[in-house]
Amino acid sequence: MKQLLLRLWKEDDGQDLVEYALIVAAVGLALIVTVNQLSQAVVSLYSSITQGLASIGASGQ
Repeated sequence: MKQLLLRLWKEDDGQDLVEYALIVAAVGLALIVTVNQLSQAVVSLYSSITQGLASIGASGQ
């Protein structure tokens, strides 16, 4: 039993999988933050364009 526990303690076969999972999680989190900020910028730009077009239409009458 002691030999089995020692062997399990020394094995590191799953270490690469955990590292890749952490990298994927970090990249996913960075993408979520980036897309969220980008969407807010696009909404702001769209609102600005809409207000500009509305003011052009109002001044033309």
